[in-house]
Amino acid sequence: MKFLRMRPGFGEQLIAEGDPAVAEEHEALVEEFRRQLDQGMWAAVPTTSADGRRQAEMVRAFDEIPHDTSRVIFFPRAAGGAI
Repeated sequence: MKFLRMRPGFGEQLIAEGDPAVAEEHEALVEEFRRQLDQGMWAAVPTTSADGRRQAEMVRAFDEIPHDTSRVIFFPRAAGGAI
């Protein structure tokens, strides 16, 4: 499984990689997942429907990531607020 972070102007950048079936790597992936969320990032898992449509499924916890997922993409929350 790969963790990628979207950076404006740079695209996807690899921030972590590991096999969730290996205990040490699983724990490292969980820690990095939490660290990214603590920094205010959102996490999404890319999916493809039966008709070929590509989408993303938001995840808020490591255990929500489907087992067959090869990557998780982290991206910053949209800026906004009252003017």
